[in-house]
Amino acid sequence: MKWYLLLIALAVAVAGCSNMSATEQRALSGTAIGAGTGAAIGAIAGNTGLGLVVGAGAGLAGGFIYDSVKKNEAASYNRGYNAGQSGKPARPPQ
Repeated sequence: MKWYLLLIALAVAVAGCSNMSATEQRALSGTAIGAGTGAAIGAIAGNTGLGLVVGAGAGLAGGFIYDSVKKNEAASYNRGYNAGQSGKPARPPQ
């Protein structure tokens, strides 16, 4: 019986993430990966809770930084693509 409850809870959690923006998805995945890694390192070092919190914070920051890089990359690509379509030289990044 507990198996079904766990499966239902997991399905609800995954379904709740379907309408997230790319920024939210990257922040959430960074936080989850950071928390897991931090907890593992914290368990080795002797304080799992502190490792989890520090890892989650670092993962959240990493997720936001990665999102910023991807958005800048997409914007640069679109500028170059549009310049190529119009026949005008692309302006350099600022």
